[in-house]
Amino acid sequence: MKNWVVALMIFMSYVLLQITSIFLAPELIVYFTGKDLSKVEAVSQGFAWTLFITQGIAALIIAVILLRNKKFLPVFKGKPSGFGSVLLWGVLGFFLAMAGQIVGAAIESVFGVTAGSENTELLSNISKTAPIIIFAMVLFAPFLEEVVFRRIIFGGLYTKTNFWVAAIVSAIVFAAVHNELQHLLMYLMPGLAFAFVYYKTKRLLTPMIAHFLMNSFVTVVQWNADKLQQLQDMQQSIITFLQ
Repeated sequence: MKNWVVALMIFMSYVLLQITSIFLAPELIVYFTGKDLSKVEAVSQGFAWTLFITQGIAALIIAVILLRNKKFLPVFKGKPSGFGSVLLWGVLGFFLAMAGQIVGAAIESVFGVTAGSENTELLSNISKTAPIIIFAMVLFAPFLEEVVFRRIIFGGLYTKTNFWVAAIVSAIVFAAVHNELQHLLMYLMPGLAFAFVYYKTKRLLTPMIAHFLMNSFVTVVQWNADKLQQLQDMQQSIITFLQ
C-alpha cells in the first residue's frame, strides 16, 4: 500500500474518532448523571470515559494499520538507532521539551500571555475525579499525536522541504488542534524537541517516549500540586523565621 494511502487512513481514523467523541460525551454524561453523581462528577466521568474509549479505539486501529504497513514508518535516510540509544534520546527529549516549555512560557509572559495551559489544567482536574482519563493522557495521546503530528505532518513535510519548516508547521497545527494558539510557543518548543530526537534517531518511538515522560510528569505534578504548595509555604515560613 502506498504511503499516502496509509497516511490518509491513519489521519481519517484519528479525525473520525475525535468527531465521535463530540456525540459520545453527552450520552455518557447523561448515563453518569443517572448514577446519582453530582453534575460536576457526571461531566468529569462522561468526558474522561469518552476520551478513554475514543482514543483507545483510535490507538488500536492505527497500531494495526502500522503493523500491516511497516514500510510507512521510515522517513529519514540512514540506519535507525538501536533501542538503547532510542531510550536515552527519549529521556533527553523529555528534558528538552520541558526546558522548551519553560522558555516558551517566559517569552509569552513578556507579551502578556497568561502562564499555564487551560487544557492541561482541565484534564488534570478531571483526572482527580475520573482517573481513567490518565490512560488517555499518558498512554494513548503520546502514541496518537506522535504518529499524526510527527510521522504524518512533520515526516511528510520534511521529505518535501526541510527540518525547520516541517517542525514549525507541525507544531503550529498541534497548537491549533488543541485550541490554544495563544500558547503557540509552549507547543512549538516541545514540538521542536520531539522532531529533533525523531530526526536524530530515525525512530518514531523516540518522541513517543519523550512525550510519554512529559505527560506523565505533568500529571504527577498536577496531582500533587497541593502538597507542593504546602512544601513551598513551609520553606517560605522557615526562611522568614530565620530572617
